[in-house]
Amino acid sequence: MRSTATDIELPGNFLSRDPGYLEGDGVPGLVSVVVPAYNRARIVGATIASVLGQTYQNVEVIVVDDGSTDDTRSVVERYGPRVRYVYQPNGGVSAARNLGFANARGEFIALLDSDDEFLSWKLEAQVRLLQAHPDVGMVWTDMTAVSPDGRVIEERHLRTFYGAHALACIEEVLERTRALEGIWAEAPAGVATAPTYKGNLFSSMLLGNLVHTSTVVLRRDRLRVVGGFDTSLMHSGEDYEFHLRTCSHGAVAFIDAPSLLYRVGAADQLTAPRYNIYIARNNLTTVLRWLELGRGRINLPAYLLQRRLAQSFRWVGEAELETGDRRAARKHFMRSLRHAPRNTRTAMLLMFAALPPAALRTARAVKRRYRAGARASLSATPSRPQRA
Repeated sequence: MRSTATDIELPGNFLSRDPGYLEGDGVPGLVSVVVPAYNRARIVGATIASVLGQTYQNVEVIVVDDGSTDDTRSVVERYGPRVRYVYQPNGGVSAARNLGFANARGEFIALLDSDDEFLSWKLEAQVRLLQAHPDVGMVWTDMTAVSPDGRVIEERHLRTFYGAHALACIEEVLERTRALEGIWAEAPAGVATAPTYKGNLFSSMLLGNLVHTSTVVLRRDRLRVVGGFDTSLMHSGEDYEFHLRTCSHGAVAFIDAPSLLYRVGAADQLTAPRYNIYIARNNLTTVLRWLELGRGRINLPAYLLQRRLAQSFRWVGEAELETGDRRAARKHFMRSLRHAPRNTRTAMLLMFAALPPAALRTARAVKRRYRAGARASLSATPSRPQRA
């Protein structure tokens, strides 16, 4: 018999199975900011300082050291009693966040990666919104992309970074409520008129992740029913499943303004190219899991779900082809074509995956030479004068 959303077995490491998980209401008004860190001594201090410098001062910082071998601990311990240091042997970012949750004392819980920084108004705006909308269990925001040295790359990066925003327009999916100044009269001038939205995001999240982890603040009682991160989703891409699960439990909200400096381009980030295979696999696992768990609740046309499945299988196949696992790649390309049989890109990739290794290398070399030649031709073509 096919499982339903009420009887399917979730992984045993979902912490909400523990009846004592996040017991109680938490300290009223306190925001517990959970920061996982691994060998981030050079930068975690700026992350911590960005929390302690918030206009909203009722905060505690919980830095979970995931087995660092550098001076992360000594850096963290310089910041005094509002910052707690918790150590675990290296177990990955999901396990570190879960340990931070277990140590959180606040009514609200925020997530922050150890190389990002909050803007000074962030937590106050999000707490005010949660207080104004008791039905909302989580609120997130846009973010600004910066280089490792802090140079602004893109002021509003959320919709660029998460391609699903092109399929699920927040302005159409969620209900527009008051501008930020309507719930916080002292909001800084630069963000006072920022629109806020709230509503049910669950179905739209099946089209891809729309939520950035370091911008999130949750109510304690929402996190209690959501549970922790799934530690079976290793290395990268684990956040999508967590946010989708959060959205499955009720209303969420969005402040349409960047509240975070998000560093991009560093070699030790989990979004580095070498982690693409894990992101792709974890995405596919999440999509398959929640198409089953959400049966009867998903409000999306069938063609969009078919497209999403096709894209998810193809993504894994492409990542496997890059790693040289042509047999696994062929399997995923064929499964992709079952959902989108006319997709010429997938068909071409399947053909490439079927080539002998030597022929595949030759085809790739020809492709690279063709692209290089096309770029050279374009650069050598004189531009046409504009018409008057």
